[in-house]
Amino acid sequence: MSVNLQIKDTWISEEEYLEGELTSEVKHEYIDGKVFAMAGASRNHERIAGNIYRQFGNHLQGKPCEPFRSDLKIKVGSKFFYPDVMVVCDEPNPHSHYTQSPTLIVEVLSKNSRRMDETTKRLAYQSIPTLQEYVLIEQDFVDVEVCRLSQGWVSEHYFWGDNVYFGAVDLTLTVAEIYDRVDNEEVSGLLQG
Repeated sequence: MSVNLQIKDTWISEEEYLEGELTSEVKHEYIDGKVFAMAGASRNHERIAGNIYRQFGNHLQGKPCEPFRSDLKIKVGSKFFYPDVMVVCDEPNPHSHYTQSPTLIVEVLSKNSRRMDETTKRLAYQSIPTLQEYVLIEQDFVDVEVCRLSQGWVSEHYFWGDNVYFGAVDLTLTVAEIYDRVDNEEVSGLLQG
């Protein structure tokens, strides 16, 4: 059965959603029976997500934790999201197309995704028992926000010249490494100054 995931106002089951995602050319997120098509990402978005994924992947090579890009979903209750980057460590009974036990989640913010990433996803992600850190990274200016379970999910912000410690994977990156090759007004000004 082919499921038309373009219809936002029609309720569909999780099974229909998962089946439809296997053949859909566009990725969709699923929230309580409704599906939402995801927009394409900008170059800066992809650069930031790629930088994080590459650094995590290099650091975690040969270790039990594993990074994933935005093609593996997270299931949280009756919701499915595609985070930009996540790290999964110990996962009993893994599903081939989603996880329920990420340790670290990274979302790169855009004007279109900001509200969802800062509200709906933040609340859903922070309810995941295995999650240690939720990271939000601006693509249009320099700001890395890290929310840690160990600190009651209170936000800490990092800017150019700062080091960011990701305790969930025991890795420190500079903000400059995170924004490597990013072409926005603030990064250009910092590199020239």
